[in-house]
Amino acid sequence: MVNPTRITVAFDKTTADLLEKISTEAQVSQSETMRRALKFYNENKALEDPATKKKIHAYLDMLLTGEHIILDVDHWLMFLRLIASSPEKETFWKEHKEVARAHWEQLKTKVHSPEEMLARLEVCNFYRLTKNAPNDYTLVLVSEISKDFIRIFLEEYFGAMGVKAEIKENLTKLRVTVKPGLTKF
Repeated sequence: MVNPTRITVAFDKTTADLLEKISTEAQVSQSETMRRALKFYNENKALEDPATKKKIHAYLDMLLTGEHIILDVDHWLMFLRLIASSPEKETFWKEHKEVARAHWEQLKTKVHSPEEMLARLEVCNFYRLTKNAPNDYTLVLVSEISKDFIRIFLEEYFGAMGVKAEIKENLTKLRVTVKPGLTKF
């Protein structure tokens, strides 16, 4: 073992008590507690980035209510393929539209613009969002099979929101252009 570098640090009483408490609870020395704290800080300093903070807030908002799940992308695509071949697919798409409209009612106090909705769905890993210009976005999809799911959701959500948007399809992309003249809000 390399000889450790000795560093003297001055703490106020509250911080010193906190170090003592954490060290005791973890059953490690104060030096080990400080080493762990510094490593943790270094590994998580990206959390200070405003974009990262926004994503974390969105994750917490969705997951802590128990209304959302984390699902492996392969499972997601498998479900979409199953729906495509199901004799009940028309029922699924009808209900999907109803859910999209219900999302507007549920989220209208949290999501205030089309861009915020697009960003929220990006957090769900449905696509990677690129803002091309004000009111113009490209959604790079995880797979071509998810295109209808996302397009229909956005059409219904934006419709309930009172937003006019043009959605153009490419193979694995959707191009969303929000038209001026919002009717609700």
